[in-house]
Amino acid sequence: MIITRTPLRVSFFGGGTDYPAWFREHGGAVLATTIDKYIYLHCRYLPPFFDFRSRIVWSKIEQVQETREIAHPAIRGILEWMKVGEGVEIHHHGDLPARTGLGSSSSFSVGLLHALHALRGELVSKRKLAEEAIFVEQQVLCENVGVQDQIQSAFGGLNRVDIRTDGSFEVSPLVVRADRLAGLQKHLLLLYTGLSRTASEIAAEQVATVGAKTAELKTMREMVDEGEKILVGTGDLGEFGRLLDESWKLKRSLSSKIAPGFVNEIYDTARQAGAGGGKLLGAGGGGFMLVFVQPERRAAVLKALSKLLPVPCTQIVLYEPTAQNGNGHG
Repeated sequence: MIITRTPLRVSFFGGGTDYPAWFREHGGAVLATTIDKYIYLHCRYLPPFFDFRSRIVWSKIEQVQETREIAHPAIRGILEWMKVGEGVEIHHHGDLPARTGLGSSSSFSVGLLHALHALRGELVSKRKLAEEAIFVEQQVLCENVGVQDQIQSAFGGLNRVDIRTDGSFEVSPLVVRADRLAGLQKHLLLLYTGLSRTASEIAAEQVATVGAKTAELKTMREMVDEGEKILVGTGDLGEFGRLLDESWKLKRSLSSKIAPGFVNEIYDTARQAGAGGGKLLGAGGGGFMLVFVQPERRAAVLKALSKLLPVPCTQIVLYEPTAQNGNGHG
């Protein structure tokens, strides 16, 4: 039995510049982190003593004879792409709901690829996991996705990711003082809007209008530099919240689907209660909202948004997939 634990991510700046439609011409950069919320996958070869060949457990329970019969698109696509001939049993669990802006689809892809390689006795690098997940999601599943989620899920931690025009990338972990990092975490509040959405569908409109949003995307790319300087510096951490506010205003101008009316109402309420900034995570449309708020104003923001469900912890974590699962344990 192989068990993988793959982290979810929170993206701060640069989202949108990680889509091929943009970085193939301009390059891209993102500033993001993984948090202590995970996707778990249990995977094993299924013994040939059942009246089905493979068993897949997610929000449904599937018992099939052939891989092509599997309804879960990512599992079916990855098993076919990796040419897995044996019957398998795969169980999926998650700490937070799927399709909510935390990169869960890519965490799932990275985790499943990792598990299947481990079943074969193959120890793969973080970079290979990220590259394979990107290929599978973009070329096999034909999703409208960028590349930051797969990279963050595979590498883990608080990183700046630079994406070159040829699609290659460089991951640079940020060296932030412990007290500075603790201060950042005290300022962050993660709230669930209660609505999930399909990121690929929302991203399709954003990708289609990339050519008309050059100025906005260039500015969003520059915010990665500014955000990094704030975190590694010693100045007012409140500037990070101000920058998030500016970035969110730009992001929601990229597509009409990013910020529905109820999302803007939530954000405006948070600001009126004292939040310094924030953003809807992921492609938009719903899911989780990240709010940056001074610790002394946290209670006021939570009261103003009492109908939303807060996530109790957004601890930034490091993840070492290369060191895990070589012995079959997560």
